[in-house]
Amino acid sequence: MTHRKEVIGEPLVIGGRRLSLSRAIRAGDTVYLTGQIPMLNGVPMTTGSIEDQTRAVLDAITETLALAGCTRDHVVKAMIWLRERADFPGFNAVYGEYFPHDPPARSAIVSDLLVDCRVEVEVVVWHPLPGVTA
Repeated sequence: MTHRKEVIGEPLVIGGRRLSLSRAIRAGDTVYLTGQIPMLNGVPMTTGSIEDQTRAVLDAITETLALAGCTRDHVVKAMIWLRERADFPGFNAVYGEYFPHDPPARSAIVSDLLVDCRVEVEVVVWHPLPGVTA
């Protein structure tokens, strides 16, 4: 049995600049996604409601999960950063649409974000590799 680190997806590019991070990394049966901010046409979404930005983030996470052969059902932990405490109810309503059953463990904090957006979400996934046993 070989355990390896595998980069998932193409490198992230914002404004024509390649970022020094990977979209996701698989390490054995665990997949770690980079914190996702809302993007629109390859540019950070600095406008729009918390609901719009949350949907953009969770849709992008869903796309990255698919590249790793996973779905939202495989997410075991989510970490949420919100710029404003008042955004939590709107965020939480949309989040519930994406994780309606057996939602992952979750932490959420209010923090100044490095990009002028309202939300960032990072997830960790557990999804055993096919045919590999421990």
